[in-house]
Amino acid sequence: MQEKTAAVVLAAGKGKRMNSDVPKQFMLLREKPVLYYSLQTFQDSFVDEIILVTEKGEEEYCRKEIVDKYHLTKVKHITAGGTERYFSVANGLEAVSEDCAYIFIHDGARPFVTGQIINDALENVRVHKACVAAMPVKDTIKIADDQDFAVSTPRRDLVWMMQTPQVFQASLIREAYRRLIKEEEKLRTEGIQITDDAMAVETLLHQPVKLFRASYENIKITTPEDLVIADGILEKRV
Repeated sequence: MQEKTAAVVLAAGKGKRMNSDVPKQFMLLREKPVLYYSLQTFQDSFVDEIILVTEKGEEEYCRKEIVDKYHLTKVKHITAGGTERYFSVANGLEAVSEDCAYIFIHDGARPFVTGQIINDALENVRVHKACVAAMPVKDTIKIADDQDFAVSTPRRDLVWMMQTPQVFQASLIREAYRRLIKEEEKLRTEGIQITDDAMAVETLLHQPVKLFRASYENIKITTPEDLVIADGILEKRV
């Protein structure tokens, strides 16, 4: 019997770099909201339930214009996000059923997650307890100082771009976020900024995180040119 799984899809960002009054996750891509695409992929997968985390005040809009409109029946809860990403994740985790064995955390502005990526994530999390969709970088990376001078060059074959979903044994990610919320002020004082879910389990639980190859097409819509790239990806998939 397959373990029960849940996906927490984050759609609470304001998308300031898009230079638009419309949040990036609600912008239209081939006449459907960007957010629709990842939700539909999880809807079509083995995932048992979806928790949608959105900006406070946008819950009803998401229900009417996305969840109900596109018959996304696996979306069990729509909950409000917080002022920072990790608060939004914490709110989403609270809404996940207690009997879920594994939890997928995914950016709603990343529309091109595939069924294959989701399947590969499950295989990896079963073995490693924590895993992240990622891809090796194509370009040389430079580490700069605070004056923007290059100070070192890491080996390119060891540098990966993090993507989502980031997937965890449910008890592991719940404990990591419990500690993160409790120690948030202390971490900030120490200059530690938790920028993704993998870093939360690495920093607070010292849990190794497995990176598995996803796709260079699994982009995040962040700036206006990303919409052009996304349209091209959809064109190729038709």
